[in-house]
Amino acid sequence: MMKYKKRGDWAELMPGKKVLSQDDRSMAAEKWLLDELGMPEKLLNELKANNGIQLAGDRLRLALFPSAPYGIVPRYVELDVLYEDDFCLVVNKPVGMPIHPDGSERQDGIVTLDHAVAGYYQASGLEVAVKHIHRLDVDTSGPVLYAKNRYAELKLNAMMQLKQIERKYVAIVHGVVAQNKEKIDLPIGKDRHHKQRRRVSPTGQHAVTHMETSERLREATVIRLRLETGRTHQIRVHLSHLEHPLFGDTLYGGMREGIRRQALHGEELSFRHPFTGELLTVTAPWPQDMMDLYDSLKL
Repeated sequence: MMKYKKRGDWAELMPGKKVLSQDDRSMAAEKWLLDELGMPEKLLNELKANNGIQLAGDRLRLALFPSAPYGIVPRYVELDVLYEDDFCLVVNKPVGMPIHPDGSERQDGIVTLDHAVAGYYQASGLEVAVKHIHRLDVDTSGPVLYAKNRYAELKLNAMMQLKQIERKYVAIVHGVVAQNKEKIDLPIGKDRHHKQRRRVSPTGQHAVTHMETSERLREATVIRLRLETGRTHQIRVHLSHLEHPLFGDTLYGGMREGIRRQALHGEELSFRHPFTGELLTVTAPWPQDMMDLYDSLKL
């Protein structure tokens, strides 16, 4: 596991005398950064252009933590921080809060999670660009991952593209699900009859959801899900197609019985730390409205 010390804007590493004692120390250091540390070549070139790599004896210093504008107006809202270090921040998104502004007039004055994270950074004395790595629907709660510097942003975005960041969800659906496990492999496309909806369509995008029954309730089931792909409304569309829509999901056939939004929560987020490579698993507790719904449906 790679270790470092943070000193202001710099990360100080000790790659070892063997690496830094070669004739062309700069070239050796660059090769080590690419091959051993796994630094994105794009960032390496940016650091070189801005004198962000320094060699001092057996130490290698990298300007990985420069100040950066938030990119959004900070607004103070209490956040449930699930994990934080110099590279990553994971916050538990509350129900009803969008991840970011969508540019529409209807969102004027609405505090998004990006606004709240900027406010958290400001209150913590940090000057860090607000960069979310993935998203959740406005009415879905759960952990959202943010990169706190350029290095983390590039590495985590690459992990997302390679499907190396795993998100697990818990849902409460209508009806008693008969099967214990199922792989739902059904393509999803736009519904030409409804602008907001998606539907299972043979001409749609490839979409795979892994479903496991956790507990059968009174005319309802608690299920846990893992996404292999990340299509818009994927879980909601797949479950509705199986005739087990989410409680509260009126857009896809669910009923508002005991909850006023879709009963879906991001329960767990797993990813490799972008710098150390350590496997991190972050869990988020159920929100109160799902707990209340569950209690009302227990056998």
